[in-house]
Amino acid sequence: MSIATIEIQPRVEVVEFADGMLSVRLVDGRIVLVPLEWYPRLLYASADERQAWRVFEDSDGRDIIFWEQLDELIPVIALLAGVPSRESRRSLEQWLASKGAQ
Repeated sequence: MSIATIEIQPRVEVVEFADGMLSVRLVDGRIVLVPLEWYPRLLYASADERQAWRVFEDSDGRDIIFWEQLDELIPVIALLAGVPSRESRRSLEQWLASKGAQ
């Protein structure tokens, strides 16, 4: 039995937000929708903060969506695998407290 290896990396085209969802359109036409609750920093972010995203590649050439102001990184492969944020409650609370102090 052989196992196929897929070498194609999903590439981000557009990131949008609507109705409590994060929508990521990939260059190959797929659209991935996940609830903002999966990524609390995006959930609590302003519309302007959400729009300030960019994409970079990790050392393996995989796309990662990055919001610098929010210190949020989401690998596209995690979206496709259905993996939500693993940020601890304590870390999120500290971030929210610092956000309120600005």
